Amino acid sequence: MQTGQLISLALYFVAMLGIGLYAWRTSTDDVSGYMLGGRKLSPAVASLSAGASDMSGWMLLGLPGAMYVSGLSASWIAIGLFIGALVNWIVVAPRLRVHTQIADDAITIPDYFEKRFEDRSRMLRVMSSIVIVIFFTLYTSSGVVAGGKLFESAFGADYALGLWITAGVVVVYTLFGGFLAVSLTDFVQGCIMFVALVLVPVVALTDIGGAGGLQTTLNGIDPGLLNLFGGMTAIGIISAMAWGLGYFGQPHIIVRFMAIRSVADVPRARNIGMTWMGVTLIGALSTGLIGLAYATQTGLPVDDPETIFIILSQILFHPLIAGFLLAAILAAIMSTISSQLLVSSSSLTEDFYAIFLRKEAGQKELVTIGRLSVVAVSLVAIALAYNPNSNVLGLVSNAWAGFGAAFGPIVLLSLTWNRMTRNGALAGMIAGAATVLFWIYVPVLADGATLSSVIYEIVPGFLVCGAIAVSVSLLGREPADTIAQTFEQARVARTS
Repeated sequence: MQTGQLISLALYFVAMLGIGLYAWRTSTDDVSGYMLGGRKLSPAVASLSAGASDMSGWMLLGLPGAMYVSGLSASWIAIGLFIGALVNWIVVAPRLRVHTQIADDAITIPDYFEKRFEDRSRMLRVMSSIVIVIFFTLYTSSGVVAGGKLFESAFGADYALGLWITAGVVVVYTLFGGFLAVSLTDFVQGCIMFVALVLVPVVALTDIGGAGGLQTTLNGIDPGLLNLFGGMTAIGIISAMAWGLGYFGQPHIIVRFMAIRSVADVPRARNIGMTWMGVTLIGALSTGLIGLAYATQTGLPVDDPETIFIILSQILFHPLIAGFLLAAILAAIMSTISSQLLVSSSSLTEDFYAIFLRKEAGQKELVTIGRLSVVAVSLVAIALAYNPNSNVLGLVSNAWAGFGAAFGPIVLLSLTWNRMTRNGALAGMIAGAATVLFWIYVPVLADGATLSSVIYEIVPGFLVCGAIAVSVSLLGREPADTIAQTFEQARVARTS
């Protein structure tokens, strides 16, 4: 590892730990402060925190790699994500901010479900929290693996050392600083990602002769690379764009809506967040295409297309700048890990410990349990990450679909339809998750393939969840008058 890169990374780690220290001294005295930042996030912090926690390492590795291999047709996933995120900000953000506060200050998504549907059986809370803890532990492990591989491939460091460095820094600032630390570090990490995804493609484009040089080179390789519809079927486009459906059910993203300072701040946060997302997605897509042209013009060997961002960073920039750009990849990875750790910790603390083990637990005790939960989840994630080829880690690629199908329609309906019932929500949640698992793992096609080879599993999962939730709600008894009254109260609060 070059000294310049080491200095940049060291400064990055110090900054993250410093933010954690600040947050620890500011807002971790009670559960609301530790788990939700006291609902005091500014629009800028809330929006970039939501974006950075969403866009993990795939933004700087996977998406440029897909563009490098497939050309413009790989843009459909990004288009679907952008549309999904925009709808999420317009429909879910203002409603969830109001509903969760009116619902006796619900702190977690399972807590919100229970209070929204007055579920005295607590089945909704238990079921949703189990899904969160299991899938986010796997998600976290995937992020730790990405960190280990980054240190191994970019710096020649030991894979296990990379695991512990990545996880260690994240755990420290999350453990002590809680939600505020996670959100503030996400903000800084989002800024780093923004600069990196503008700087790398712009400098690389200049080196290959601008837009004209790019077009000439790509046409020489394959004119289809510049065709948005090249090699894509209608089902393929639907599957790619369906990634956007996942946004409505991702706890680590929508929890930012619960923590924003006020519902009046949502439009400003939306504008900031969508601008950030648009620029970074275009930057990531451009890095892949421009990287292909650069490699072709210079004869640069690229064994793994997903490393094109790393390769361009190390070739085109001074080691100090290259270290900053590599820190952008760590920022993407760490912002997602920290958010998932905290959501898992919140669920273990609020949805298990405080409900079933220590109902009389005080605020300081709950914060302590939250911190211990961060450590516990991270240790399990690190243990799984020691085998990067583990079958368990294969589940992570489907977690987005699992969350989107199990939670997405329930969140949307709970915020827009007061006729929805507790039984409808529970049945829809189970049906959506079961459909995704069936689609992924049951070999029903003639050649032994699964249905996920035909269409992305979130599409049938989302539709089944929504249909079952609506049907069961309409067939059952109407919700209590108190639910309708609360719903109206939330509507008035949102529009006043």
